[in-house]
Amino acid sequence: MKSIRKMSLMLLVMAFILAACGSSSGSNNKAGEEVTNKDEKVKLSIWHNFAGDDLRAKTVRGLIEKFAQDNPNIELDAQAIPPDGYRQRLSTVAAGNELPDLFFVYAGSHSTELYKAGLLQPITEVVDANPEWKDNFLPGAFDPYTFEPDKIYTAPIGMSATSILYYNTSLFEKYSVKVPTTWDELMTAVKVFNDNKITPIALGNKAPWVAQSTIIGSLADRVTGTEWFKSASAQKGAKFTDPEFIEALGYFKQLVDNKAFQEGANSIDNTQAEQYFIQGNAAMMVSGAWTLTNLAASASEEQMKVVDVTVLPSIPGGKGDPNTISGGAGGGMALSKRSEGAVKEAALKLIYAVSGPEAQKAIAESNSMVMYDTEIDQAKVSSLYYKAFNLVKKTNITPVYDAYLSAEAGEVINNGLQEIMVGGTPESVAKKLQDAQARSITP
Repeated sequence: MKSIRKMSLMLLVMAFILAACGSSSGSNNKAGEEVTNKDEKVKLSIWHNFAGDDLRAKTVRGLIEKFAQDNPNIELDAQAIPPDGYRQRLSTVAAGNELPDLFFVYAGSHSTELYKAGLLQPITEVVDANPEWKDNFLPGAFDPYTFEPDKIYTAPIGMSATSILYYNTSLFEKYSVKVPTTWDELMTAVKVFNDNKITPIALGNKAPWVAQSTIIGSLADRVTGTEWFKSASAQKGAKFTDPEFIEALGYFKQLVDNKAFQEGANSIDNTQAEQYFIQGNAAMMVSGAWTLTNLAASASEEQMKVVDVTVLPSIPGGKGDPNTISGGAGGGMALSKRSEGAVKEAALKLIYAVSGPEAQKAIAESNSMVMYDTEIDQAKVSSLYYKAFNLVKKTNITPVYDAYLSAEAGEVINNGLQEIMVGGTPESVAKKLQDAQARSITP
């Protein structure tokens, strides 16, 4: 009798164990474990800064919304945070190791610091799983996001082209000015336009990054060459007090001394300068790809038809390639180190949705540059964007200064260019920059 009771008890225990095993893949799975129940939703969070009304922001938000519609099993928590406060908010949650599953990061120090803090994980598997997509990125697209050999941490959804020379063809024709391809031709153009009461180059440097990002990076590269700049940034074999960099700052001072920019350029912002240029008050403007998006939203097609684009002119005896634009890979979606299992799979799927071939084409057709070789429908973009898109595709890319410099050094060169515009010397600015970068490199 005891043996029968004992056997019954054993059978009851086994039944409980089997029941527990059968329910282990149901609704009680822990966060991060792969979901096997198709009815269970995966919770996925994403932060980005595409919060504006420009075409690019609307396009990216649309891609995220379409992903949510196409994947009803993924419960998407998407937050669009205005650009001005985005970095600070992301830094705050990063400090507490509470990053969302996916979040937009910038190339350069921003993503590098997050990687060094151990907060990112590579997305190499989704890139390698789609070789045709990977191969169509332009050269250097993954460089800022390859922190370890063969490990890619972001696929850029944009391109940072910062030194496009925009020029008003009607003004050049009216005053019989040659579109400059050399420094002497540029200085001739500056004189002719000044003589005719036309501002040669529109500049809005109230936020002091503008002159650095749009002019000095490309101008200095023509003088020093790219390798010199990388060596000086690393403080290995070159310094910002070297003669070639002082010479580069001297060319910028030539523009200032010859009144290339409108009066009060340090007191108006980049958007005001864009409007000043597009309204025909200036013959030229050196600006980034963001101007294409801004003008597509604010200017008429008639205004844009008379604008063409080229690269900055060459420098006599310069060591750098004259057929270049400063820039590089734009930002992309990064994957939190904490995301695992089904959450990670959903995140990788969303990365492809916002940066895959169809997404790259859609973003390009929003009048925004991409680091991707795609064909676009000319009817869907402004005439100006189409010209710039084809220019960039056949032009080499050189570094933007603040993507390589420390935060302190970046601020020094930004403010230093403002100083030169009000009478400062290249030598003084070069020394301040050298001291700041040296401090950031020295342990």
